[in-house]
Amino acid sequence: MSEPTQFKPFVSPETNMKEFTVKSVVMGCIMGCLFGAANVYLALKAGLTVSASIPIAVIAITIGRKLLKTTILENNIIQTTGSASESIASGVAFTLPGFLFLSMVDNKSVGADFFNYITILILAIFGGLLGTLMMIPLRRSLIVKEHATLPYPEGTACAAVLKAGEKGGDIAKTAFIGLGVAMLYAFLQRVLHIISEVPEYTTKLTNKYFPAAKISGEITPEYLGVGYIIGPRIAGSLVAGGVLSWLVFNPLLATLIHDQTIIASQLIKLGYLKDLNTAGGPGGWNPATHLFDDTSDALYRAYVRQIGAGAVAAGGFITLMKTIPTIISSFKESIGSIKDRKAGNTQLRTEKDLNLKVVLFGSIALILLMAFIPMIPGDSIGSKLLLGVLVVIFGAFFVTVSSRIVGIIGSSNNPISGMTIATVMSTCLVFIGIGWSGKTYEPMVLVVGGMICIAAANAGATSQDLKTGFLVGATPRNQQLALFIGAIVSSLVIGVTIKILDKPTADMIAQGYTHAIGTDKFPGPQATLMATLIKGILSFNLDWQFVFVGVALAVVMELCGVNSLSFAVGAYLPLSTTLPIFCGGAIRAVVDWRRKKKGEVIAEDDLGKGNLFATGLVAGGALAGVVVALLTAGSENIATALEKVNLEPSLENGLGKYTYDLLGVIAFALMGLILYRTAMKKHDEI
Repeated sequence: MSEPTQFKPFVSPETNMKEFTVKSVVMGCIMGCLFGAANVYLALKAGLTVSASIPIAVIAITIGRKLLKTTILENNIIQTTGSASESIASGVAFTLPGFLFLSMVDNKSVGADFFNYITILILAIFGGLLGTLMMIPLRRSLIVKEHATLPYPEGTACAAVLKAGEKGGDIAKTAFIGLGVAMLYAFLQRVLHIISEVPEYTTKLTNKYFPAAKISGEITPEYLGVGYIIGPRIAGSLVAGGVLSWLVFNPLLATLIHDQTIIASQLIKLGYLKDLNTAGGPGGWNPATHLFDDTSDALYRAYVRQIGAGAVAAGGFITLMKTIPTIISSFKESIGSIKDRKAGNTQLRTEKDLNLKVVLFGSIALILLMAFIPMIPGDSIGSKLLLGVLVVIFGAFFVTVSSRIVGIIGSSNNPISGMTIATVMSTCLVFIGIGWSGKTYEPMVLVVGGMICIAAANAGATSQDLKTGFLVGATPRNQQLALFIGAIVSSLVIGVTIKILDKPTADMIAQGYTHAIGTDKFPGPQATLMATLIKGILSFNLDWQFVFVGVALAVVMELCGVNSLSFAVGAYLPLSTTLPIFCGGAIRAVVDWRRKKKGEVIAEDDLGKGNLFATGLVAGGALAGVVVALLTAGSENIATALEKVNLEPSLENGLGKYTYDLLGVIAFALMGLILYRTAMKKHDEI
């Protein structure tokens, strides 16, 4: 495939313009820290993340261009530096909390000691650097030579935002209005508690026709925004999985299991409950009556989540298998690009990459650092060297795969879970092949899977950034340096955020929880799945019957033409997470239908008012959640002060629980109406 000769970037190669400056890098790092924290929050709560490039580009246009007088190339460096946080946040949150869910020894996970700030920081930085390193030799092949065939949708949209900002328009205003609405709503909901956080209705266990069924919704602005961004198809698949779990499996199991001691015993086996004589755990076990306060939640934890885990594993594997032709062609292109590359042959500014020696020596340094850093799991330098070699080999392969896939379908649809599952399974098989089996090796497998997840996610985001740079006329070398800086700086905050969010509340401690991650507050679905797979392969201690039911469920969905991975994630997550996301997707469906009916062309989703407003809702809501968590965990005095302004008890006493929840639903509906009305408007100029 020949390199395009007719393409001309927005800024010509001959133009000498400010680009890699201190103010652009610093502002990018600040944005990366903010969106990194927000995406960790979203990943742990909903198992989803949102692209940071476009909202950061919008902020760069507003703050950078108007206040700091930045150029379009400096704005591109801002979004490039900041966007590294999104992928690293997702990779970390999707895998590393799995340390907490590995096999138990003396009432403690064998990986719990590795779930500390320093280890998380090291793995996040190494994974982020690996993803960027491996993309250096691929840029000319995938971004330049295949410019006409690989659109890289988010990268192209981000370039359009930067160009629009250079020309003028109202795109930034819409995003900031969404941010303001979300912050106000979050203040009323999470500080004053005027708005109910999770309205719910559960049928009684004694209900003859529909026992232990639960409908609930965590009615937050970030979920509404996420649903609008991902659209009705994916949002519908997510909520369908939730409906199956909470309105089909739960009532069915409640009808069949009359002795709740059986459910409690299953929870004890899974580590959720200490013993039958200890109160608490999921659903609120009462040892005196041998009944649960919330049987629906107990059934979900004891049985349904395992079915969901099996479905997610199968969905990820099916997604990966469907991309095998792309994987093969990607790997061939990767090898070809390295062979064709002639060092020192680039002259134009827009063709200057970092030297390939950086990739070679960087990879060697990564292997050696993993071998000698004591915080990395492993009983010897030799075993850690093997980890480093596996990471580099799998990294080179899946970075190529990730980059090519996101070039076609976008980063939002990148099957990172499938790649990570494949890595975890392959690493387990390597370990078993050399005689390493048992609980002590589980953390080592998770290290390989976690770093590949981070690297593949970062490679997808890096590819979009390099595409943006190619379109606007950036210097690739400067972008690659910015990505390295962004990966390191954002990892500092991501590690802090994940540890603070993991701090259990007083209610959780009373129920016997030592970590917030893994509870309904922060389910961490992917991380739990990775731990489940590792335990199953190395220790053979799973309830495979539930896992295989989940596998069959994913196959059924795929045969029905439904995205099995989205459906499986919905089956795994609480309905309270997927239902409000579906509301956002439904609003998107109505907006698209109305526009189509009016004869409008729906072609600029990323730049449309609805998408920008939804991005503001996601950013504002997630950041508000992080801030409240930081304040509550950081100071007992602040936590006490926040509790004093909590109006929920008085409102529930005065209005009643159901009226209080109903008012919350009305407030959420009003926010949805604002999103709909905003989405139906047109930009003054784009």
